[in-house]
Amino acid sequence: MKINELSKAPEPVGAYPYTRKVGNLLFLSGVGPRQRGTKEIAGTIKDENGNIIDYDIEAQCHAVFANVRHILEEAGSDWSQLVDVTVFLTNMKRDFPTYNRIYASYFTENQPCRTTVEVGALPTAIAIELKCIATV
Repeated sequence: MKINELSKAPEPVGAYPYTRKVGNLLFLSGVGPRQRGTKEIAGTIKDENGNIIDYDIEAQCHAVFANVRHILEEAGSDWSQLVDVTVFLTNMKRDFPTYNRIYASYFTENQPCRTTVEVGALPTAIAIELKCIATV
């Protein structure tokens, strides 16, 4: 079962659903820190011409976690039902300590399995993306 109609999550950047439900599992496509209804990315720092020159990984972490929470809730699950999280960072050396600290603050009770990998790039100018599995 596909779930495409989400009112709080940012629009997908391609032809894919944010979630698919199979049995009692909910699979989330990659979720980034963009804001719904805009192409703006939380925590980006732009020059006078609007070009992204830097980013705030802390702001992006909070935004991506909020987006995941919205998607889970709209799809009939919630944060406590996450069972597996794959995190993609574009700069492990720079961003892992901050991301790891923030991640720990969000997962004080429920601690899903987690994998964190560095990638060369993500589809938009984001520094973090989460791929999640939850129960429903």
